[in-house]
Amino acid sequence: MRKNIQAAALIACCAGGASAQGSAVQIYGRLNIAVENMRTSANAAGQAATITREVNNRSVIGFKGSEDLGNGNKALFQIEGTLSPDTGDGAIAQRDTRVGLEGAWGTLFAGHWATAYNSATASLDPWYPTTAGYMNLMANGAGSSVDNVNNLNSFDRRQANSVHYWSPQWNGLQLRITRSASEERPASGAHPALTSAAAIWEQGPWYIAAALENHHEYQGPGLSDTGSKIGAAYRFGGTRLAAVAERLKYETVTGGLKRNAFFVALTHQLGQHQLRLTATRANDGKGSSTARIGFLKKGADTGATQFTVGDDYTLSRRTSLFLYFTHLKNDDNGVYDFPINPLAVGPGATLRGASLGLRHYF
Repeated sequence: MRKNIQAAALIACCAGGASAQGSAVQIYGRLNIAVENMRTSANAAGQAATITREVNNRSVIGFKGSEDLGNGNKALFQIEGTLSPDTGDGAIAQRDTRVGLEGAWGTLFAGHWATAYNSATASLDPWYPTTAGYMNLMANGAGSSVDNVNNLNSFDRRQANSVHYWSPQWNGLQLRITRSASEERPASGAHPALTSAAAIWEQGPWYIAAALENHHEYQGPGLSDTGSKIGAAYRFGGTRLAAVAERLKYETVTGGLKRNAFFVALTHQLGQHQLRLTATRANDGKGSSTARIGFLKKGADTGATQFTVGDDYTLSRRTSLFLYFTHLKNDDNGVYDFPINPLAVGPGATLRGASLGLRHYF
């Protein structure tokens, strides 16, 4: 990992040299770290546990740029890596990384990138991506760097070996499509692949998105999983109200499995403070499948509810402090956990705690 960070530093030096010669290369990043006190009423052994920890909320360093090709076209590139200020670890290209072309016809690129489904509503959650993010109950987990075989449950994905097309905007409307290459070959004989699409309309105070994603043969030959969701936000003055509704459906060898989930967020800007309140509900899993997929399984009382309240205090244009209190209550048979900074919980666990963090952009 440390060699990867050293490589990133070398690229930064090279990028700085290129910039001096007039090349359009930008170095950017986000450092997001917090100290948390978290408690669970039932860990994996069924016992109450408390932990005070320092966590990394997906800090990044990146290099991006473009080259003018003439006739309104340009070449694009981006290399984005992970940073862990708490441990010093990192990987040079483990986040949004691509090479592509852009013109009046739209943007076409290939690489390792968040799917259209993922990016359609991520901006509606003010706590994304932290321990309190909505992917605790929405999307069935978080896949920050995945392919067609190393994560078979999550619809919150950054997909390896993927090709993306983004249309031009027409009166605020944009279409996005993601397709993963079907190159992994599991022992089951399946040919897994991913197709993701989203329509996003942003105009004035409104933001509306609809997204659909299909996971072909993730659970085995001839089986497909689908995620569908709609999200909307409206801003009035310094206040924004946002909501997302999602349905996930899985096909397994023992039958179908499905679940609905809902998320709402209210933010209000009060001077340098942004006050935030979010609520998420995952309903019980339904269907005939006996499988557990990620956090999802069938049966009564397999859902969960989460509430988070907090404040993001702006220190400058690039730096802010944040504080939040979160409470995630599983129903009696629910097994939901924090996918970014997990606690390893048992059925029916209640997770709660506080986080104090500092975020800086460069």
